[in-house]
Amino acid sequence: FPVDVLLKAVGDTPIMKTKKWAVERTRTIQGLCDFIKKFLKLMASEQLFIYVNQSFAPSPDQEVGTLYECFGSDGKLVLHYCKTQAWG
Repeated sequence: FPVDVLLKAVGDTPIMKTKKWAVERTRTIQGLCDFIKKFLKLMASEQLFIYVNQSFAPSPDQEVGTLYECFGSDGKLVLHYCKTQAWG
């Protein structure tokens, strides 16, 4: 079953109109990153950082399901995304 992921923009990064997404548990952070970049129409050369609990950036090969099991609350996983490093 998919994981509810809540995506929040940080700083001057464009905000996604849809904030809550059902993401496959096996999707990696890199896969999620690529999806957000495509959704926001960012250039391939632009960097995108994803953070858990506004504190650390998970590795690109980390699976969303594993992060949810460790850091999810209220039935969802909150991830912040930004174009420049914000935390960690």
